[in-house]
Amino acid sequence: MYLNIQETAEYLHLPVSEIHRLIRERQVRTIKDMDDEILLNKNQFDFFIEQREKYNREWEAYLDAPIPKDPDIKDED
Repeated sequence: MYLNIQETAEYLHLPVSEIHRLIRERQVRTIKDMDDEILLNKNQFDFFIEQREKYNREWEAYLDAPIPKDPDIKDED
């Protein structure tokens, strides 16, 4: 199922400018129909959002992990 930019923004509860940014940065694929309207594949966009959320969760977990003490560090002072 294909959605135009406005429908995609409404579906994802994002501003239209965010959809344009994703398209401009080539983070999502688009196609043009005969009327030169830009369309996005809903399933592909769902997968993109899912992967982006997974990456963000992994990044947050990495940032929240404490830095382990290194037993080889010696205070030279």
